[in-house]
Amino acid sequence: MSIGRRDWLVAIGASAGGPAALAVVLKGLPRDFSAAVVIIQHVDMQFASGMAEWLSQHSALPVKVAVEGDRLVGGCVLIAGTQDHMKLMAADRIGYTPHPREYVYRPSVDVFFQSVSQHWRGRAVGVLLTGMGRDGAIGLKALRDKGYHTIAQDEASSVVYGMPKAAANLEAAVDILPMGDIASRLVDVLASGANAGEIAMGKKG
Repeated sequence: MSIGRRDWLVAIGASAGGPAALAVVLKGLPRDFSAAVVIIQHVDMQFASGMAEWLSQHSALPVKVAVEGDRLVGGCVLIAGTQDHMKLMAADRIGYTPHPREYVYRPSVDVFFQSVSQHWRGRAVGVLLTGMGRDGAIGLKALRDKGYHTIAQDEASSVVYGMPKAAANLEAAVDILPMGDIASRLVDVLASGANAGEIAMGKKG
């Protein structure tokens, strides 16, 4: 029996220190993890394919660089592969855009997270890992406001506590967790089928 259902999306953003954190998270996901996984890592496009190959060595799930028009597939990991921003262009289709051009971080985690809040029709979890700056914090807040579950990496396990800290300051994260606990939390969220509000109420109770 697969973990969760195939109408789930896990969207992950990372920057400085991200590859190692991503390897830990992916290594912790079981082979029957049925959500589609999309990763936005700040990396030069010439290194994207190599990073996908390297992450594949740490993952029971297949990892590939996303190309224009790719569909989200449960149990597969897509990683942004150009200096343009990756977006969810429709309910389940990936695309790239140069806009907004003024964003310093490319590809932008915020752009992808916000596109998920606009277009995704299933359930989702947003995850913001180690990184410099604030990219992803506003997008994670948009996901939480939409009712999706959200997770930020904690300070102790972050190489650079910039992006997750910005998310914590915005109260964008339902959970703030050590890097090593994020995969098991994703499995629990998918297995429960609960949305962010239900999980938060359970914690208070």
